[in-house]
Formats: sequence, structure tokens, C-alpha cells
Amino acid sequence: MRCGLLGQTLAHSHSPLLHSLLGDYAYTLFEKAPDQVEDFLKNGSWDGLNVTIPYKKTAYALCDSLSPIARETGNVNTLLRRRDGSIFGDNTDAFGFRYLLEKAGVPVAGKRALVLGAGGAGGTACAVLRQMGAAVTVLSRTEKPGDFYGKNNGILYSTYRHISQYKDAQIIVNATPVGMYPHNGEAAVDLEIFPNLCLVADLIYNPVRTALLLQAEDLGIPCSGGLSMLAAQAAASAALFLGEAMDISKISQVEGVLRRQTENLILIGMPGSGKTTLARLLGAATGRPVWDSDEEIVRRTGLSIQDVFDRWGEKKFRALETEVLADLGRHWGGILATGGGCVTRPENRRLLRQNGKVIWLQRDICKLEAPGRPLLRERDLSELYRQRCALYERFSDEAILNNGTPEDALRRLKECMV
Repeated sequence: MRCGLLGQTLAHSHSPLLHSLLGDYAYTLFEKAPDQVEDFLKNGSWDGLNVTIPYKKTAYALCDSLSPIARETGNVNTLLRRRDGSIFGDNTDAFGFRYLLEKAGVPVAGKRALVLGAGGAGGTACAVLRQMGAAVTVLSRTEKPGDFYGKNNGILYSTYRHISQYKDAQIIVNATPVGMYPHNGEAAVDLEIFPNLCLVADLIYNPVRTALLLQAEDLGIPCSGGLSMLAAQAAASAALFLGEAMDISKISQVEGVLRRQTENLILIGMPGSGKTTLARLLGAATGRPVWDSDEEIVRRTGLSIQDVFDRWGEKKFRALETEVLADLGRHWGGILATGGGCVTRPENRRLLRQNGKVIWLQRDICKLEAPGRPLLRERDLSELYRQRCALYERFSDEAILNNGTPEDALRRLKECMV
């Protein structure tokens, strides 16, 4: 069986990995220019396809038959070529979004939901939310000729300039590309203006945690990203390709593999706690790329860390460090060793956590090896630890002890990646 993904730019797609876990069929990335799409869909060598932006509407128009949910949403993301050559279109994103909501564990029925984005993803989210009993409002950025605003099929359509009218929203769903790689750090709305939120869902999966989700975490609001939706829709697509009933248990397995392979492992801790050494050992053991924020500062400035402190002072160094972490944090699937003081800037926490699992390397003060560290010319290690201990705890997802051999610490780090 010949399957694959149709889109315009697919270099960062996770679909080949997902489908390798879901079925024994060839899965190819089909990058096509807009003027090639219609001919490829009609005459190309494929049996089953996933379709991503910007070709979902084109694919919908070329289908000979549609599933009920595809017809309701006016959108397809999965195609199957029948034996007679006709094209069947389905919207497995709808199943994926429903799975995301159910996994979040927050009841939807009777809730006021605000969907950001009036495109295909937004339409899918609206259909599922309505099926589950929510009252839905859609916000679009701009009014364009042909757009309709008012009520349609029980859904209220409006623009962002009217956002103050919807502060009572209980659910927010981001169905826009705002915050998606490479524009990490952006968010379509500020969650602080919505005091009644009980769930925030973002359909983006790269980064794993968008700025919207990270703000939700900080505010204590239950939230869910697009990775679980991606895994669920892939499982539904695979079942359609193979003509088999879907094995729901596969979804969590596939999501777990995907999360482990895409999430960075980020090491924080005191100077001399072994971050750089263990990052290199872990990279060699796993084949993952390794980044070091201090080494990147040296590369960018052409100066040693000591010289940066001497020439520009700590304030300038911390600003450079934040710039570096913003860039390195956008990557995925690697290992990042940070400087010991990165936790002193609160904004760095989101930069690290957007695609990463943060591990605090703990080492007894007497075992720290920190000769020549710039900040230790005026403060001793015990004083520095007292100042930073609570910050390391706040930044980290887990902590491991590194008081023994590098091999012991390496084994514990590998366990963190499972």
C-alpha cells in the first residue's frame, strides 16, 4: 500500500515516524506546488493520503464521496483511493480533537467555548465542540469580503476586536498558527483576561508547549497541546488506510514515542554540577544532538565567558544567554546544557520548557568543581546555592543526584527519557 502526506513544506513533519508505528505500509512525504496538487490527487501513485495545509480545501473539492464529519466541517485531511479509482475524503482531525478533549478530562457539555481561528482547523474544533454540547464562538483576526458574522448553525462568529465581549469563556481553543515554529513565543490572546477558564487547548504540536499553554500552566489552568491530537488522527488515518478497526490503545503508545523523540532533555544546576560533561556523554550514548548555551555565547561573541563578564558585566551576559536559550529552545530532539545562572531570569523558564523536559542536576557543595567561574570571585558556592535553590526547583520537572560516577548519573538521565 502506498501512503503518504501531501503538503507544501514538510521537512519537519512527524508523520513518517507516526505511521511507521501504526502500520506496515510505505509512507512518503509528497511536497507539491499549488499547481501540481490537482494532477497529483487525480493521477498520482498513492492509495492513502494525509493532507496538510494549504491543500485541505483543494482536496475536499476533488473528493467523490465524503464522511459525514468531512461534509459537516467542509474539510478533509485523509483521503482513500477506492478500487474504482474514486476518492473518499474523511476528517480524522475531528477524531483527534475529540480525543484531545476527552484526554484532558474536563467536561465540555454546557461550557462556553471560544475557538480562535475560522479556518479548517477551527471549523473542525467547532463541529466537535458542538457535538459534545458546548456553546461555541469563533474569533477571526480580520473581516474579509465574503466572511459572514453573526450566528450560523448555533455558532457565533466575531472578530478579535470584540474579544472583550467573551471574557466569560470557559474553554479556549487555539486553531490558528500563532505560536507555531518558527514563531515560538507568540500567543493569539492573553489568558489573564478570561477569569473563568477551565481548559485551554492548542492544536499546535511544534513546539510541544506553546506560549499559550505555558501561560495556562503558570495560571494553573488545565491545558492540552496538539501532540495527542496528532497521534490520534494518525491512528484513525492508519485504520482507514488498512480497512481495520482502530486500536485505541495504540494512540497513547504512539504519542509516548513521539514525545520522547521530539522533547529536548535540558540540564540545569549549579556551576560544576556536571551539566556539560553529562550532556556530551548522553549525546554520545543516544545519538542526539548536543547544545551548550555557554559554548554558543562564546561562539557568537568570540569571547570567553570570563571576558564577556569582564567587558560587559553580568547584565549583558544574562541578556545574551536569554537570546541563546530562545534560539536553542526552538530545536527539538536534543540535549541542552545550560549555564548555572540561567534560572535567575524568569523568562528563561518558558524558553526551556517549550520543547523540553528540564532536569536539575544536584551535587553536594563539597563535590562541585567550579574553578574560574566569574560569579565565584565575589561569592562562595554555598551562598550561590542558597540564592538559586528555589529557582532550580521551580524550573525543573525532575531532579537527579550526581554525587557518584558519571555512569551512575548517565543511567538516571536515560531513565528520565523513558
